[in-house]
This record gives sequence, structure tokens and C-alpha cells, in this order.
Amino acid sequence: MNLRKVSAAAACALALSVTAAACGSDDDSGDSGDGGGKDKITIGIKFDQPGLGLKEPDGSYSGFDVDVATYVAKELGYSEDQIEWKEAISADRETMLERGDVDMIAATYSITDEREQKVDFAGPYLLAHQDLLIRADDDITKGEDLNGKTLCSVTGSTSAQNVKDTIAPKAQLAERPGYSECLDAVASGSIDALTTDDSILAGYAAQEANKGKFKLAGLNLSNENYGVGVKKGDEKMKTDVDAALEKMVSDGSWEKFMDANLGPANYDFEPAPKIGDIK
Repeated sequence: MNLRKVSAAAACALALSVTAAACGSDDDSGDSGDGGGKDKITIGIKFDQPGLGLKEPDGSYSGFDVDVATYVAKELGYSEDQIEWKEAISADRETMLERGDVDMIAATYSITDEREQKVDFAGPYLLAHQDLLIRADDDITKGEDLNGKTLCSVTGSTSAQNVKDTIAPKAQLAERPGYSECLDAVASGSIDALTTDDSILAGYAAQEANKGKFKLAGLNLSNENYGVGVKKGDEKMKTDVDAALEKMVSDGSWEKFMDANLGPANYDFEPAPKIGDIK
């Protein structure tokens, strides 16, 4: 009699444990918790570049890279509310992809041989050039005009030194901790020009507070092919993003995004590059 009671209790416990395990399995599969699952995608962008990638005071995000990334995410099956944005500081971008902190990065991310040793790139989706931002009434029209003038770049950048080394050996160099500080110095006349990618410069010039104060010199001092960074070896992601970028160009969305974000600066942008065409 006692043996039968023990056996019945054991059978009951076994049934409950199997049921609980099955329920637990269903719950786990419904919440992958990573950017590659069905619930969200995690994308790295800049938070401090107006016109390209900017975190607004209300917590929203704006800019050309944001629009591109949102379009790509939609083509991959994610709505806007399924996107988790993360700040991708330039020095951290490769590490973020290698660790799996993000699924992709669209953050003025130039494709270079050195970076391609660590990550893969879809694209390019924009061809930018190193240029100068000058006061609207200035007459700098070529790199040599910077001889005897002061050129600003942000701390840690090699842009200004590149100009001095290649075309204006008598230029004076100045560093500031950020682009805003360089812009203030250019506006006040204490510095003559700011140099970095023309797309970044156009974003600052297009800001409401800066309209009419600055212009781009229109010098193509380098080629910067912006790509979408993905984890090294993730061929499916690269292929899918490339397809989304091609569609973005063909349906007119690429030009619409450029006009909306950088058009106010009269940015004379290059046509959308072909996928895989690195200049």
C-alpha cells in the first residue's frame, strides 16, 4: 500500500517537471535577447554629428546615417520601435562589432584596408571627401590658400596635418576638443578654417543656428567611402544589407535622405556609389 502511494507521487512529480521544462523552453525561445533575434536589432550610430547621427534633446535620433540605418532595418524585417540605438564612438567601432554589442554600425564609417582586417563592410552608401569649412564671406578656393592661415581640427584627428603635409606647408595648425569649439573659433575669426569630411562639415553648416555663417570650400582632399560595418565573417548580414542599400538608392530614398539632412548646407554631394565600388 505504501509502495503504491510513493510510486503515484513520483509519477505525478515527474509529469509536473516535464510540463514545467516544456513551458520554460517555450519562454526562452520567445525572447532571444540579442540583436539577431526577432525582437530587435541593435545599431551603432554617432550621437554628436548633426545631419548625420545626432541624439536630440528629446531622446530621438536624426541624421542621414540614422535614416539609412532605419531603412536597412526595415528591409531586414524590423520596425522603428524594434531598433536599439547605441553610440558608436570612432575608436570603439571595431570592438563593438567584434564583441557583438551591435549588429551593424552606420556612423560615418570609412571603409579602409586596416578596418577590413577586423570587420566587414556593406556598401559603400556615400562617397565623402575631406574638405574645409570656412566663413561665408571668405575667399579660400584651393588648399594652397591656407598657407599663412590657421586650420583647425579636433584633437586626435590627422585631417589638418594631412593638409599641411601635402598642400599647405605654411599653414598653422590648431586643435580643439570638438567640432563646436572649432566652429566658434572660425566664426570669431581667430581661426580661418575647419577640416574633416565634407559630409560632417555640411551637417554643422546646415544647423539652424549656423545657417548663412559658413560654407564648404569645395575641395576634394581625400576619398572617404562610408560603409555599414558588420561582424567579420557574417556574409548573410553583409549580403542582406547590400541589397537594402541598393533598393534605397533605386527607389529614391537615398536622395531624399540626403536632401533632407544635408541639403540646407548646399552640400554638392556625389551620386550614390555602386555597391562594392571603392574609390
